[in-house]
Amino acid sequence: MINLTWLDSNSWLLETSTTNNTKILIDPWLIGDLTFNNIDWLFKGSRVKDRVIPDNIDLIILSQGLEDHAHPPTLKQLDKNIPVIASPNATKVVQQLGYREIITLEHGQQFTLKNQLLITAFPGSPIGPTLTENAYLIKDIISNYSIYYEPHGYHSAAIKEIPSIDVVITPTIDLGLPLLGNIIQGMNNTLELAKNVKPQFILPTAAGGDITFTGIIAKFLQAKGTATELQTLLSQNNLNTKVLTPIPGEKITLN
Repeated sequence: MINLTWLDSNSWLLETSTTNNTKILIDPWLIGDLTFNNIDWLFKGSRVKDRVIPDNIDLIILSQGLEDHAHPPTLKQLDKNIPVIASPNATKVVQQLGYREIITLEHGQQFTLKNQLLITAFPGSPIGPTLTENAYLIKDIISNYSIYYEPHGYHSAAIKEIPSIDVVITPTIDLGLPLLGNIIQGMNNTLELAKNVKPQFILPTAAGGDITFTGIIAKFLQAKGTATELQTLLSQNNLNTKVLTPIPGEKITLN
């Protein structure tokens, strides 16, 4: 059995109970505001209220080094003894914050946690012309259950070669800026991924939650599509995948 709790934005709590109870925090932003380089007039995310930091975390997974994935105020509050799996760019953040056990995964590299979970890094979101961050496939070795996480909707050819994935956590809407195009790829990219890996469930991420956004960039962001529209497209393509709509802070149990 696997429990997934959406903690707003890109943040997730994953709990497994196959043999060893395991808690994993993914891209945690749990407290304080979100800004990039402290330029809040350009973009700022504000929480309605801070999230309670979960107890007994076994692992932190960071897909990117940007503040909305490796959130410095949150990471400062977490126990620095918790092991961290990070992209090379996110490794720089947690090194500066004093984390003691950092596992840097390049694309294609793997790490096994508690002899139970196999975590593989795949190419994820392109950040600029020369940097591609990480996506992750988390597989329970005992039950063979698998979860794939990519927060911007960029799915590599390598992940599409996997015959099946049980749960996909990725955007279901497009989010873009005039003239610049989409910065989050939801509808079409997620549909194409589903055609290849045929997941049982898709859970939307990067869609806000209990958060308000202000600043110049926030005023021009344009969203396109809905989870309901994606569900319709999946059905039209004869896929049995269900799109779940998580409620921030409420646990979803998948058997």
